[in-house]
Amino acid sequence: MAITVGSTAPTTGLLTSKGITSGLDVDKLVSQLVAAKKAPQQNQITAQATDANTQLSALGQIGAALSALQSALASIKDGSALAARKVTVGDDDVLGASATGKAVNGSYNIVVDKLATSLKASSGAFTDAATAVGTGTLTLAVGDKSMSLVLDSKNNSLAAIRDAINKASDNPGISATIVTGTDGAHLVLSGTRTGAANGFTVSSSGGDGALAALNYDPAATGGNALSVITAAADAEYSIDGLPGHSAGNTISSAIDGLTLNLAKTGSSTLTVTSDTSKATSALGNLVSTYNSFVGIYQNLTKYDVDSSTAGAMIGDATLNGISLTLSRIVGGSANGATLSSIGISLQTDGTLKLDSDKLSKALDDGGVQVGRLFGGDDGFAARLDTQLTGWVGKGGLLDSRTASIGQQLKDLKARQASLDSRMDILTAQYQAQFTALDTMMSKLNSTSDYLQKQFDALTNANKK
Repeated sequence: MAITVGSTAPTTGLLTSKGITSGLDVDKLVSQLVAAKKAPQQNQITAQATDANTQLSALGQIGAALSALQSALASIKDGSALAARKVTVGDDDVLGASATGKAVNGSYNIVVDKLATSLKASSGAFTDAATAVGTGTLTLAVGDKSMSLVLDSKNNSLAAIRDAINKASDNPGISATIVTGTDGAHLVLSGTRTGAANGFTVSSSGGDGALAALNYDPAATGGNALSVITAAADAEYSIDGLPGHSAGNTISSAIDGLTLNLAKTGSSTLTVTSDTSKATSALGNLVSTYNSFVGIYQNLTKYDVDSSTAGAMIGDATLNGISLTLSRIVGGSANGATLSSIGISLQTDGTLKLDSDKLSKALDDGGVQVGRLFGGDDGFAARLDTQLTGWVGKGGLLDSRTASIGQQLKDLKARQASLDSRMDILTAQYQAQFTALDTMMSKLNSTSDYLQKQFDALTNANKK
């Protein structure tokens, strides 16, 4: 690089400069030289990093669109959307009901004769909650599970017994409370589960014998100290005249695919019909998410003639292969039929179009036709899901491609660090060299000034 040095006295031909001491702008000169040296490699790294990040963003968009498509396919693949049922009860004060996909369309007449109840029993009256009941061991049992409370003069008040029952870690299913009436305080025990088999017993032993005031056993022949408020009983009902009973008021084993919630005695009709709204919604969502992928694909691979700009993934073999495979599947047949048979047709622009009226007619059979089209190992659902898993699943095509670009970016980051380090070293070298040059030029200028003065002095002397 050429360095221009001016002269203050053209007639003498001596060099002059204006720098740190000479006039040379070392920092600017070094910066320009290093920038020129760095530019080719920096431009290459920047271009490659920009391209890699653009591809990474594009793959993220594609991955999200394909994952959404797989999610939209899920309820169709497992049949839950196609087999959805709607349950209608004639009297929802008597019962409620819900259905799973196993329920069969039909009508039933249900009569609720008795609701399931839990045992509730009360002790006799005590003065108040602080009154001592007695000492000894109190055993409470439900079926084959029991707990025993050892009570002495420090923990045998009505309130202490209540708390001991409620806090016991081995409580078999009994809750306790105190109800105070005009005659005094009563310990009221309640089973936490309904049904005849879930009634409880209370027995006492040892101590002063006063705990017998809390004894209860329905099988005892000598009577009981506790008075029954509500007996433990099963629910009793009939379905189309067929009798049944249950320990609880929620019954899931009476009718296949239905859960009944008995609310009060009485009768009600129950009707099960196909719920086509879920299937319609699921298939509409499938079409929508498929078209969303197509839109993203077209945007990433288009070429705009007017602006001469290309999409981020134009000509990308991976993306083109995915698009081609999807269109081949949805445009083909499965289990002997096409999607157009239920109102879903492939358009010339690559999108899907849903004919709602045609789909509604196809669902009139309760989803059998649509289920046959999508179901099975060779149905549309399995075909699409297998491909989608291969693309967006863990270790799939997009996962591997993304990991590869991630590694490329790491390598570019390392190259950038190495380039920056080399340029830092070069900057230091240039700085040292041009600082030395500046110093040398300063010395030359000082010598030039001295010689000029001597020459002027000699000239003046000769004139005299």
